[in-house]
Amino acid sequence: MTPAPRPRSLVPAASGDVAALIARVAVGVVFVAHGLPKATDLEGTTQGFASLGIPFPAFSALLGAVIEVGGGLALIVGLALPLAGLALAFMMANAYYFAHLGDPLVGGYEFLLVLGATSLALGFTGGRYSIDSLMPWGRRGRSRAAEAVTA
Repeated sequence: MTPAPRPRSLVPAASGDVAALIARVAVGVVFVAHGLPKATDLEGTTQGFASLGIPFPAFSALLGAVIEVGGGLALIVGLALPLAGLALAFMMANAYYFAHLGDPLVGGYEFLLVLGATSLALGFTGGRYSIDSLMPWGRRGRSRAAEAVTA
């Protein structure tokens, strides 16, 4: 008995990868836009972090700038996506804890929540249109490695 043919999807297979790419670029640009002012004014960022009670404010300011700019760029190009997603979600969790704890959802921390959750999701489901997909740990890299082993 032959299995029944799979129904054809109305949505092309690549559309999910295109949607992931668009989302990665949009979220990545937002993080870069928020991280660049931190990077270009580390002194002011350090003072702001100190006023919020963030430990090691100078180091935290530098780390925050690196995570937001570097993680945002990593999302955009699709490099080290799980690490970028985790780092950006961690950054948003810290922003909530130090700057928005006790705030209401609306008008308080909804932006952080959306950015953190989206970064985490995109970090683990970033789509085929990424540098990661070309690496040995990516989808196409794994299939090429499997082909080489079986050949």
